[in-house]
Formats: sequence, structure tokens, C-alpha cells
Amino acid sequence: MAANKIDRIPGWKPNPNESFLETFKKQSPHVQKFLDEKIYEIVGSLSTEGFQAERFDRVKDFAKTVAIIPTSGKTGEGIPELLAVLAGLAQRYMKKRLTIVTGPGKGVVLEVREEPGLGLTLDAIIYDGVVRKGDLIVVGGLDGVIVTKIRSLLQPKPLDEIRDPRERFDPVNEVVAAAGVKIVAPDLEGAVAGSPIRVVWDESTVEEVKKEIEEELEKIRISTDKTGVILKADTLGSLEAIVNYFKERNIPIRIADVGDVSKRDVMEAIAVRDKDPFLSAILAFNVKVLPDAEEEARKLNVPIFKSNIIYRLFNDYEDWLIKKREEQKKKELETLVKPGKIKILPGYVFRRSKPAIVGIKVLGGRIQPKYTLINLENQKVGAILQIQDKGQNIKEATTGMEVAVSIKGPIVGRHIKEGDILYVDVPESHVKKLLTKFKNDLTIDEIEILQELIEIKRKEKPFWGT
Repeated sequence: MAANKIDRIPGWKPNPNESFLETFKKQSPHVQKFLDEKIYEIVGSLSTEGFQAERFDRVKDFAKTVAIIPTSGKTGEGIPELLAVLAGLAQRYMKKRLTIVTGPGKGVVLEVREEPGLGLTLDAIIYDGVVRKGDLIVVGGLDGVIVTKIRSLLQPKPLDEIRDPRERFDPVNEVVAAAGVKIVAPDLEGAVAGSPIRVVWDESTVEEVKKEIEEELEKIRISTDKTGVILKADTLGSLEAIVNYFKERNIPIRIADVGDVSKRDVMEAIAVRDKDPFLSAILAFNVKVLPDAEEEARKLNVPIFKSNIIYRLFNDYEDWLIKKREEQKKKELETLVKPGKIKILPGYVFRRSKPAIVGIKVLGGRIQPKYTLINLENQKVGAILQIQDKGQNIKEATTGMEVAVSIKGPIVGRHIKEGDILYVDVPESHVKKLLTKFKNDLTIDEIEILQELIEIKRKEKPFWGT
């Protein structure tokens, strides 16, 4: 396996395209030590999964030990050893499978490219069989399987032979696996990078080959009626990797497909919103967002996450998800009646009724206008109209505050009196939510007040609050 990005190690001095062992010798001791520590972190991680691993130059038996090759995709360091190890392992352990096949070619589309004077072309790797000029080929497309005939096959010229950049390729009549080739053919609109290519020599088998490719594409693409996120990627290979990554993290998927984000994808995300707003999102890997889709998403407030790194795409979505859940939780918490406990202060009766106005101290929790108050006998004594602090109306009073409150309903001396302890009358359904879903958002005194309230209520209803 390749342990990439060694050029990102602090203090690393790049030596472009050198072998790892050579460039490693040129690094300072502390850099060498740091790299070895990182390698052994990988060794430890693989060990927990049941794999024995070691740095490639210390491996004694490649059949039993995973070889770790430190590399840099940016500077090319370590790539010579990576290629050597891959070639050696392939020759040693895949000897029976590395045979020359003379049948119809099989390959994979690496890239779909527009070439001046040629139109859309396929850059492909042929890994099995033979491909010839004039052959009928079947390839996967965005809107279904494409059947077309090869107009020409092109292979790149050696660099030292390129004089004119417009003449980068040599035409060939035949390509034998394994080889890279540019395929020129009509009707390639919608061809998908990562799609399989099949050569058809017997036209009677075209439908059978089309079915095989359709089945291969269906294994990767996802289109269901279930609730889930919308995934779009640039190639089938990328799409497969993203789908697996999200499935491992239990993120449901509604649609996973190749191509730019379209208006249709936005409408699919809107269809998800009513069922689960946290899954109403589009994740775009290395693709464009079409202008009409971007405008529609902006108007309908559909989030689109874009990146060319899979884990960053997931992390951006996860950060948004956490934020949205916190916002919803906060909004729901704001709708609940919070616990509160007050004491009517002796000597601070400003008005006895219609409404009663008294000075109080908040012993715990909080009070707000419209909150109903009960006494220790579970009798409703009235509802708070206003709260004043130093002559100013306030929306809330919390633990320790001494304020004046107007209470609709009671008469001081008959229903309430100085020194009385009163509680906010929290509805039973609110109590259950506060003590379960929102318990971590409550203070210790708020939880204690809720427990006291439950005891008061249970004097009349034994199962209240359970």
C-alpha cells in the first residue's frame, strides 16, 4: 500500500522523482524519525484489523505482510519503488491470470475528452483482448448504454517525437491488452468516465453485452424512492467510492449518479425535505453545478456541498448536519415551558388584585410572561403578565434575581400571601421532553425543580410525569 504525502512532513526536503530509499537518506534525523513514527501508526491500525504490515524494505515475506511504500504524488518520490513492488507482486502472485487473450477487447473509460478536429473521444485502458479500428463497441452513458463503431484508434507519440502539439497521436489499426488508447467514434455524447467498454465482434450478441454493462452500472448507481441525500460524481469509480464511504457511515442515499448537478437533483432534494430535512442535501464530487440548478437551490434553500476530496465532502455535510440539528433542538427547546420556582417577598406587595403585583425572588430556574403558577398544593394561582426589573419590562427572570411581577387571577391574602413558594406549572409532556431529550441542556437546579414539581403533582396523580 502507498503511504502518500510524505512531502507534507514538517521539514521534509523534496527530491523530485527519486526512489524513497534515496530521498530518505537525505532527510534530517528528526524527519526520518517522524516518518517512521507515522509508518508505525499505520502498522498499528492495520494490526487492529488483522493485517500484518511493515515498511516495504523491511518485509521478509510479501505473502504474509502488507508492504507500506512511503510516496509523494506531488514530487514523485517513492513512486519507483511503488511501481517495482506492484510489478513484482503481480508477476509473482498473478502469473496464471497474466495471460494474453486474443478475443474481443475489454476496457475501462478513463476520461471523456473533446479533441480539436476529432470531437468527443474516449481515453481508455484495454485490460483484456484486442480492439481494432472499425470494431463495434458498447460503453456506458448517462442516459443509457451507447453502441457505436470505432472510427480510429490513437496512441500518444513518444515525447521526443512531438514537434507540433496538434500532432500528439499516432493512428493504429489494433491495440492489444494491456494498453492505453484514445478511441474516436461517433455518438459518444453522455459517455461516462469509469464505464466499462466492450468490443463486439458478433453483432448477434450486442443485446447481451448491453445488458451486462447495464447491470454493472446499476450496481454503482442508486435511484430509489427512499429518503436520503443526493450524490453526484464525475466518474463511476468516484461514485462507487463515495457510495461505499457514505454507507459505512450509515448515511442513506436517495440518488447516486454521474454528471453535473441539475435542477432535477434540486427537486429530488426538496422531495426529501418533508420526510427528513437533515437529508435534504446535494453532495457534488468534482462536478459542476448547472446555473439553473444553482439558482433553484438558492431560492429553495437547498444546500449543495462541493469538493474533490471525499472525506472533506462528508465532513462539510456532517458539520452542516450538526449545526442544523442544534438549531432545531434550540427551536424546539424554546417552545417548551421551563421550570421555575419563586418566593413572594414579605413587605413587597404593591397591588393586591386585578392584577396582583408583588416582589419576588427567583429561587431556581426561570420565569417568563404567560407562565402559569401553582402552589405547593398543586392549585393554580394565576398567570404572569409582566416582569419588571428596576422599572423596565424584561422577558425573563432567572435564578437569584429579585423582580416585580404582575399576576393575573389571584388576590393577595386570599389565594397567595407573602412568603409563599410558587412553581411554574410545566405541562406533563414538556416535563418528559425536558428530562429526556433536553436533560443535558438543563441546569442542576432546573432538574431539581422538575423533580419537586413531579412530587407535588403525584399527590393527586400517582403516575404523573412517568
